[in-house]
Amino acid sequence: MTGPLPQTPLVHRPDPAPEATPVTADERAVIARQLGRPPRALVGVAHRCPCGQPDVVETSPRLEDGTPFPTLYYLTCPRATAAASRLESAGRMREWQDELATDPELAAGYLAAHESFLATRDARDVLPTRATAGGMPDRVKCLHALAGHALAAGPGVNPIGDRAVAEMGEWWAAGPCAQPSPADPEDVRSPQDPADVGEVRS
Repeated sequence: MTGPLPQTPLVHRPDPAPEATPVTADERAVIARQLGRPPRALVGVAHRCPCGQPDVVETSPRLEDGTPFPTLYYLTCPRATAAASRLESAGRMREWQDELATDPELAAGYLAAHESFLATRDARDVLPTRATAGGMPDRVKCLHALAGHALAAGPGVNPIGDRAVAEMGEWWAAGPCAQPSPADPEDVRSPQDPADVGEVRS
């Protein structure tokens, strides 16, 4: 690790998070360009990056055919997704997984994030699984999912997601991601299918 990160006060919130804002037709088109395909089971925009475009969406707990779809929040911005992938490649998941075993406060905050996520999803639809996203409550498996939750829920709810967001940098600095920029790194100019980077997203 590069040293201790600033600690965001934890928000132990068992109640559901606010609902995502409705998605406009223009935003749906932007999300489709970000993903390279039409989004599935889209409910609304859960977070917008400083450039103004969506970077996290909320999806229904079930797909249109009724299939359970437990991961509620998805990073859609290819720059944010690439930044999370770089953290995973750098070994952050392993480091933070190890820290969960030695830091009771971090572990308690991560469990609270899991419970908050469940409360939010259950308010939309109760699924047969109690699995949430990103490995919660005791594993760190996908920084994309954890960062998406942290951005949607706000600072202090998901401590691992907050760390990921803090280390992802200013992914919006090159401008709206749906308008490709020559300043983008290669893994953004040629984005992977979301199914190939950790959990299936949106």
